Amino acid sequence: MTATGATREAIEAVWRIESGRLIGGLVRMVHDLGLAEDVAQEALVAALETWPTTGVPENLGAWLMATAKNRAIDQLRRRRMLDHKHGAIAAEAVAAGLPPRPDLETAIDDSVGDDLLRLVFIACHPILSLEARVALTLRLLGGLTTAEIARAFLVPEPTIAQRIVRAKRTLTEARVPFEVPRGDELAARIPAVLEVVYLIYNEGYAATRGDDWMRLDLCEDALRLGRVLAELVPEEAEVHGLIALMELHASRARARVTPSGEPILLLEQDRSRWDQLLIRRGLAALARAEALARPLGPYTLQAAIATCHARARTGDETDWARIVALYDALVELTGSPVVELNRAVAVAMAFGPAAGLALVDELVNEPALRGYHLLPSVRGDLLVKLGRLAEAGAEFEHAASLAQNTRERDLLRARALACTSSTSNPRGRS
Repeated sequence: MTATGATREAIEAVWRIESGRLIGGLVRMVHDLGLAEDVAQEALVAALETWPTTGVPENLGAWLMATAKNRAIDQLRRRRMLDHKHGAIAAEAVAAGLPPRPDLETAIDDSVGDDLLRLVFIACHPILSLEARVALTLRLLGGLTTAEIARAFLVPEPTIAQRIVRAKRTLTEARVPFEVPRGDELAARIPAVLEVVYLIYNEGYAATRGDDWMRLDLCEDALRLGRVLAELVPEEAEVHGLIALMELHASRARARVTPSGEPILLLEQDRSRWDQLLIRRGLAALARAEALARPLGPYTLQAAIATCHARARTGDETDWARIVALYDALVELTGSPVVELNRAVAVAMAFGPAAGLALVDELVNEPALRGYHLLPSVRGDLLVKLGRLAEAGAEFEHAASLAQNTRERDLLRARALACTSSTSNPRGRS
């Protein structure tokens, strides 16, 4: 790799890490999300133009911040938003119903904790659609380009660009305050933030469409966002619960696919390949969540379920009865038909496939699961275990017709073919 190429990689890496802090600090000062992002991007362009010649500075984040600060000052001056008469500026701000602007030179150097948290709550504001929140979060806090977000979610790039533009416009028109919510309001907004992070993680862990079953870069982005959030709101139990869930699932990543990318389901995975460091981190995060809250929230309950798998040396040693009990609590808390389907799988593992199938059959006409490929997939798996291969094959074919992910579709069709060939091939779920 050339020196220029190495420098560019360093710039891209530091941008992923520093962009949220950078934009968050600028938003606090200019009270304009679009302007803050523009100025941050100008700093990135300056780095791309300068560092290959001058070399990478010792403190990359500080260099970007100083450059962005200077660009922000220039922008504000050009827009006549900065004047030597600070009193006049303050009066204009009060007249416009805005809080007085902090001094630009000193405010940029304030603690970044609130800056990042402010940006999290802006990007994940419930006034925006979930799709817009995801795109804006990955753009502002994940440091991803529009093209990268589009590729990750297999959506046309203009669609992502429109979502981001509309999200910024919506925030501006709604006059969303550029501040961190406090007290009860902060607690009420946390679930919307966690929903975005978890959606990003899930799309990476089990891609809904495309040719790859996993997109590890999205998993890493979600984990990084979760870890940052845990530092910013350390007393929020469900933040730690979500981190625990993501860490524990991520620990299986190396064992979930073959070298050529085919899925390996949970009970067939080589558990020696599970990442023990991530398991330990997940268990520590779960302990933190459990110490902070009773009763447990939905992410913490899911992490507790993942822990049962992480602690079992083999599939046969899994404490399925405890998993059923945890799903009981999760169903009561969420009322989610998807959770009920997962509970049926656990019941089948703990008490036999007939018991699980009876529960699945109760969900067949559930409107929320219409078109959900895992419903016929689970039903087919249980029918295989009961020796009803012809019925199972039909269920797997149905599931394959609904699946949008190429790898998953191929797996389901292979299982259908195995049933047709009268070859029983029971598998667990991943």
